[in-house]
Amino acid sequence: MSSLVEPFTVSFVVRALVGGVLLAAACALVGVWVIARGMTFLGEAMSHGMLPGVAIASIVGGNLVVGAAASAFAMAAGVNALRHSREFGRDTSIGLLFVGMLSVGVIIVSHSRSFATDLTAFLFGDVLAIQRPDLLMLGAAVALVAAVTAACYRPFLALTFDPRKARTLGLRPDLANAAMLALLTVTMAVAFSVVGTLLAFGMLIAPSAAAMLVARRLPAVMLASFVIGAAATVVGLWVSWYAATAAGATIAAVAVLFFLAILGARRVTTALGRRRPPVPNPPLEGIS
Repeated sequence: MSSLVEPFTVSFVVRALVGGVLLAAACALVGVWVIARGMTFLGEAMSHGMLPGVAIASIVGGNLVVGAAASAFAMAAGVNALRHSREFGRDTSIGLLFVGMLSVGVIIVSHSRSFATDLTAFLFGDVLAIQRPDLLMLGAAVALVAAVTAACYRPFLALTFDPRKARTLGLRPDLANAAMLALLTVTMAVAFSVVGTLLAFGMLIAPSAAAMLVARRLPAVMLASFVIGAAATVVGLWVSWYAATAAGATIAAVAVLFFLAILGARRVTTALGRRRPPVPNPPLEGIS
């Protein structure tokens, strides 16, 4: 039993644990909307599209979070402006902006030799290096995300499942879409600055995708996503302690393994129940 808790008697591992749980909470509230709306590619693109802002902020000695947020907001604004384009689809506009922003970031980095190590931290992060100010920033992000999600739940729900009905009900889907993009931007900008883009994006997608396999109602999906993300943090830190692996990457890998395990169990259960009449998989539901 002592070997199970030994890693969590070390102060920096405890901080990593708290940070991972806070990250799981923020990503659970945002990741469900991202997956339900088919915005996964946007989340991935935004996580790397922040590079120009981060590079400029690092070179001029500015705040990295502000630089990342500015760059992510620029990408979100571009995607929002091009999403109704008749010439090409939303995925194409996201791909173009993703490549453009990343290219600009790499060009800026290539002119700054001192930024090489910062770029590694940007991509992979170090969850074990979390300090108290980082925890406070993550806590503030969770509070903000929770407040916006609670206030905009109905518009977000209508926008996700029936945008035309949302407009009919006067829920202003365009404003709701902008608010959702801003929520994703803030979450990714704060998460990247603490744990890097790998763990930030992994925690945004994997727990929420796994939760959608075990729950129907969106509040239940969000809760399940948080539980899965928190569990991945605990298991990932424990494995990385004894296997001497990168903690952030290990947590992300465990989250993906949880998804695969839940998916496998679901398919086995479905196969065993084939003798009974098939029942269609019900869609996600909001609050009745």
